[in-house]
Amino acid sequence: MSKLAAQIRTLLTQGVTPQELALALTLGLALGITPVLGSTTLLCAAAAASLRLNLPAMQVVNWITYPLQLVLLIPFLRLGAWLFGVEFALPLEHVVHLVTTQPWRAIVELWTATIHGLVAWAALSAVLAVPIYRVILALLGRVSKRP
Repeated sequence: MSKLAAQIRTLLTQGVTPQELALALTLGLALGITPVLGSTTLLCAAAAASLRLNLPAMQVVNWITYPLQLVLLIPFLRLGAWLFGVEFALPLEHVVHLVTTQPWRAIVELWTATIHGLVAWAALSAVLAVPIYRVILALLGRVSKRP
């Protein structure tokens, strides 16, 4: 292992139990796919501070998860619309155009859809968080047993 990789590993695991690190990684992933663009760094920082978790570890997972957030944005909005019994009829191209060219207008036009998407995200995150935590904890256990 290179010196830089060893230093990064120390930073990410310094002073935390495997359970705390697994929780930080799980929350970093869950918050990283929140269907509100531009909110995840602040959400992870707030969660890490309030729960006294490893902020660098959470942010690394959050930033790695960013492409997944983009991929899941429209599915979360559509699932939220389905949960609330409304139609989400905006084409992907329109949403992308709004977000990239007129962010404020995108916020205004997508406000209700975003709230619905947040409900869908919260429901799925609540269901998937425990299994993801257990998998991460098991993986950390295997990694820590390596020489």
